[in-house]
Amino acid sequence: FSAEQEAQALRKAMKGFGTDEDTIIETLTKLNVSQRQQVLITYKSTIGRDLIDDLKSELSGNFERVIIGLMTPTIMYDVHELRRALKGAGTDEGCLIEILASRTNAEIRHINENYKLQYGSTLEDDIVSDTSSMFRRVLVSLATGNRDEGTFVDEALAQQDARCLYEAGEKKWGTDEVQFMSILCTRNRCHLLRVFDVYKGIANKDITESIKSEMSGDLEDALLAVVKCLKNKPAYFAERLYKSMKGLGTDDSTLIRVMVSRSETDMLYIRREFLAMYGKSLHSFIKGDCSGDYRKVLLRLCGG
Repeated sequence: FSAEQEAQALRKAMKGFGTDEDTIIETLTKLNVSQRQQVLITYKSTIGRDLIDDLKSELSGNFERVIIGLMTPTIMYDVHELRRALKGAGTDEGCLIEILASRTNAEIRHINENYKLQYGSTLEDDIVSDTSSMFRRVLVSLATGNRDEGTFVDEALAQQDARCLYEAGEKKWGTDEVQFMSILCTRNRCHLLRVFDVYKGIANKDITESIKSEMSGDLEDALLAVVKCLKNKPAYFAERLYKSMKGLGTDDSTLIRVMVSRSETDMLYIRREFLAMYGKSLHSFIKGDCSGDYRKVLLRLCGG
């Protein structure tokens, strides 16, 4: 890998009349995120121009969004997406839920630090001013990045938690959402997987079924996302991708965010889950749903 070579190749692709999009796609998708950051710095020092500015002036639309996303460090990409979800026209609840439910404590802490540095307000304050009621409380809880990340399963507590969830939902008229939140947003993953097993025995249904029947709207979506990420994170992202493309029109924001943010994390696993869940490959889905350079770059990120 030579940052200088890649920088020159990118400059050449954008210089003069017309843009060589294929070279841009080829160059950026074969590098990882830290190599792309090196290219960014080398481009400025050897060519004396800003690579992001050059890319923005040459590209447009969803293709530009993917390329700029790839050029953004991982944590900053999450930060920008959260900010867009909170401060854009209307709130993008799906984006808030997806990022906050799926990132690790360390990632959430980095997101919080960088969000504050970048925008001068805290992520929590912006969530509080933009959302309401129980949904707000779940997001605030997730945004603390304070989940137990151990692996210890306390059998007695698992029995108690499962019973608590049952009594807070299925068993009573109305739902005690606070119980759901405090158990689902703080306990460690291994413990919760045990809780879900016990719960099934008590309630005769899966915890996800109970959440669907007991809650609605954004709160339901948030708690379902938490449970799905605990059970199988790649499957959660496979579902996000499927829903972003199925039916009329495409939810490009979700499609781009998941493809960019997971391309170096668990894309292979997401592809496998996608195929198992929907009987079609993610590759063929993207191919049928997108077009042009946008499609080309997403297929490169998808691989296979």
